[in-house]
Amino acid sequence: MDLIQLNKILEKEPSYRIKQVKLALYDGLIKNWNEVKTLPLSLRDTLNKECPLSIDAQVLASKDKNTIKALITLKDDLKIETVLMKHKDGRNTVCVSSQVGCPLNCAFCATGKLGFERNLGTFEIVEQVLFFSRHLKGKGRVSNVVFMGMGEPFLNYDNVIESIKILNDKDSLNIGARHISISTAGVIEGINRLSEEKLQINLSVSLHAPNNDLRSKLMPINDQYSIEELLESVDDYINKTNRKVMFEYLMLKDVNDSNIQAQELTRLMRRPLYFLNLIEYNPTGVFEPSIRMKEFKELLEKRGVQVTQRYRFGQNIQAACGQLASRA
Repeated sequence: MDLIQLNKILEKEPSYRIKQVKLALYDGLIKNWNEVKTLPLSLRDTLNKECPLSIDAQVLASKDKNTIKALITLKDDLKIETVLMKHKDGRNTVCVSSQVGCPLNCAFCATGKLGFERNLGTFEIVEQVLFFSRHLKGKGRVSNVVFMGMGEPFLNYDNVIESIKILNDKDSLNIGARHISISTAGVIEGINRLSEEKLQINLSVSLHAPNNDLRSKLMPINDQYSIEELLESVDDYINKTNRKVMFEYLMLKDVNDSNIQAQELTRLMRRPLYFLNLIEYNPTGVFEPSIRMKEFKELLEKRGVQVTQRYRFGQNIQAACGQLASRA
């Protein structure tokens, strides 16, 4: 769906039409404009012709049905991924992509192997959430959104922020700002810009290593933004927003999971409003998942680090970022 084209069509219509369209699109979760009987037939025909609502998606579900992955084909035939994760407490989280591919080439990430094609437009981001909102219709709603899919959100900053404003809009999908998270590989300019936004969204930072040497091997972006520079930017963000920051740490067997590395990580993480999230690795063919998650977590806890462990969703459907697009 083309949001710009939709706005152009509605420019010629009475102002109340915009409210009718938003209500049908985001509350009614329609798939065809003919469902909106409050709109004139001629307008419905125009909208179906110039702004169709269909989303071309291939869907895979995990065995337990708690993880659903969609491979969406865009207008230019490029493909992106989005994932719905159903939690036991009733929450429904959608992980969205912000780019087609990714330029950062992290060693553990399947998306990095795809290379970079382009940034996603604002509504190409929104429609990922809209797709799963339609899927859940009558059975629940999307409660959380995380920008942890394909791409680096802060390299598409303007479109990401604009999409968040649409998702958060009470006349749109009305997803609370505090239930929306951006995950960055450490683009300092993006962190600095976010600290000036009047948005109550959450910030996550992909760390994955306790020192610069290892992090540069895993994440080439570290050559541009060292851990010290990154943490300085995060501290400034916390000072301006007084919001907690989550650091993500992907547990890789015999790579970043030793006792010595736990000690190094403690020195970085034992700060106010820092929160560490240990993540089980969905294998992409390069590394293996760590078997020391429990011991590693206990070492950190004993040293006063706020740490949790993320449940691994959708391994049997290749739910790690970029895996399905790679196959396609």
